[in-house]
Amino acid sequence: HALGIPTTRALAAVVTGDPVHREALLPGAVLTRVASSHIRVGTFQFFAARGDTEGLRLLADHVIARHYPDAEGYRGLYDAVIARQAALVAQWLCVGFIHGVMNTDNMSIAGETIDYGPCAFMDAYHPETVFSSIDRNGRYAYGKQPQILGWNLARLGEALMPLFDSEPEKAVDLANESLKKYGDLFGAAYLAGLRRKFGLFTEREEDREIVQGFLKLLMDNGLDYTGSFRRLSHGEMPPVDDDGWARSYRARLALEPQDAATRQAAMRAVNPVYIPRNHLVEAALAAAMQDDNLAPFEELLAVLAKPFEERSQYAAYADPPPEADPNYRTFCGT
Repeated sequence: HALGIPTTRALAAVVTGDPVHREALLPGAVLTRVASSHIRVGTFQFFAARGDTEGLRLLADHVIARHYPDAEGYRGLYDAVIARQAALVAQWLCVGFIHGVMNTDNMSIAGETIDYGPCAFMDAYHPETVFSSIDRNGRYAYGKQPQILGWNLARLGEALMPLFDSEPEKAVDLANESLKKYGDLFGAAYLAGLRRKFGLFTEREEDREIVQGFLKLLMDNGLDYTGSFRRLSHGEMPPVDDDGWARSYRARLALEPQDAATRQAAMRAVNPVYIPRNHLVEAALAAAMQDDNLAPFEELLAVLAKPFEERSQYAAYADPPPEADPNYRTFCGT
């Protein structure tokens, strides 16, 4: 939420007093969440799988009335969901967020991030980064999230097809016609977000090359994703540059109309200095669980509430982990 990304919110967490069997015996609690909607792609699949076209229609009518009043019919609803979800996942990628379990029942029809569980933020950049303990084959890896979103949207189209047309073949054609727009919508949203991170206010053909070159530098040298972009916001180039990327980037910046101070201020407004780094989350969890000490959690929350504001007393919260753990895992119970 503080990063400006659409999300459900946590209203309260209430300890029940009963243990819960997860990876270990843990204290149970009820998490109360608020959202504009708790309807998911899976909700539509539920009715479609049972051949309940009337139930499907009632659900779609409700979603249109509540969330997409400007949508023209059921195709319009599908188009609107595709556009909103494409924009959402593009925002995830721009801050290095990995949802961890992007199945269709964890995808809100309203385009909000929902069902946080084995999620995490990357430290060192790599598109194959996976933390989720249940994602053993990397299906939901950081770089595969756009592909999985496309798969989920295809399943939504399948569920909605009875509302598109009574003739199955025509319904398939209409669903595919809408789904074909997804790739361009996501690509445009992602590239626009990256341009902002690089301080590029205009659009040029070489921008993709600039982006890809920077990400390759990060990947090849194991550099921190969030920290590298933040340093770029201060005009600091990557410490390793074998291919002259910095020279190309400076040449590209020279084509921009803004002065350096204006550009860097805009970059700092979209490149966070603080993210919920895994080692900090683990430390807060350990303190709460082992010592009943919520102070580390409260301080972490205070830091993350203002992720773009540099505060000297919290400098350590911007640091990557002292030693990255290649076997680090997150769990649904987290």
